[in-house]
Amino acid sequence: MQEMLERRSFLLMLVLVTLLFLYLLKPFFGAVFWACVIGVLFYPLFRRLSQRLGDRRNLAALATLTVCLVMVIIPVLFVLASFFQEGVGLYQQLQSGELDPGSYLDKIKNAFPLLQHLLDRLGVDINNLKTQFADTAIAGSRFIAQHAVQLGQGTLQFFISLGLMLYLAFFMLRDGPKLVAQLVRALPLGDERERLLFAKFAEVTRATIKGNLVVAAVQGTLGGLIFWILGIPGALLWGVSMILLSLIPLIGAGLIWAPVAVYLFAVGDWVQGLVLSVFGVGVIGLVDNLLRPILVGRDTKLPDYMVLLSTLGGIVLFGMNGFVIGPLIAVLFTAFWGIFIREFNVAEHS
Repeated sequence: MQEMLERRSFLLMLVLVTLLFLYLLKPFFGAVFWACVIGVLFYPLFRRLSQRLGDRRNLAALATLTVCLVMVIIPVLFVLASFFQEGVGLYQQLQSGELDPGSYLDKIKNAFPLLQHLLDRLGVDINNLKTQFADTAIAGSRFIAQHAVQLGQGTLQFFISLGLMLYLAFFMLRDGPKLVAQLVRALPLGDERERLLFAKFAEVTRATIKGNLVVAAVQGTLGGLIFWILGIPGALLWGVSMILLSLIPLIGAGLIWAPVAVYLFAVGDWVQGLVLSVFGVGVIGLVDNLLRPILVGRDTKLPDYMVLLSTLGGIVLFGMNGFVIGPLIAVLFTAFWGIFIREFNVAEHS
């Protein structure tokens, strides 16, 4: 009896101390999470470099982080800085009245009289629609401008988090297998199940990053490029917006380029409108169908409805990190239930 009481008391204290430690790490959640992601994504490169460098793991981890910094982190920071700069400029133009979102709707309405007739039959007030469109444009640009100010004010904190992320990623690369082995030994879920879950986590992390972020980046880059070629203002701003929208299934970059193409037709720029429409459908739209099956294995692909729900839920709960965290939680959910059905639901197989 005494031994059971001591054992339960210890387990209770273990849970409490673990929760307290996780709460202690809450301010650095983003840095810890992305350090783990970097460790998972770049571990194959680290392993090859480690073999070539004679198993000098410290040097291999440092070289891997350098590759990650040059190829991924620095370009992303540059694009984000330019994105916020253009967002601030757009907000200032909207506030000063230099840009009038309602005038774009007027041009489309005048170019397509049938649209006005359709809106009237549906009971849609065009003036109210113009007001909502203008408010949405101002709110969106204000959101970007406010985050740009916050980013500027928190520059020191941002670089501290970035340094912490790289520091942790170094140890994730160097000691990753040892950390996984210790977790497998500590968790009371069964070693085989734990190895399966960790393997699934690593596999889906790579698939999510490659299949979602890479595809979205390619679509946004192509969209921004065609905007720049056609001379459409704010090409970088709209390109990054297409990247963000492409991360959400069933939404995609078409929410940006399609209305712009309609506007170009409305103002008489038929060649530009046709080029943008053909490029949007024939190039940007096909990227997802061509690249995603190559970058994402079929075994790790979630149903589209689950990807949509988990991505949106992840964004609401975790912010920008939710693009990755949401689908990961969904995959772990399906993995746990798969194990349960296979190992515990014996009556179904008898």
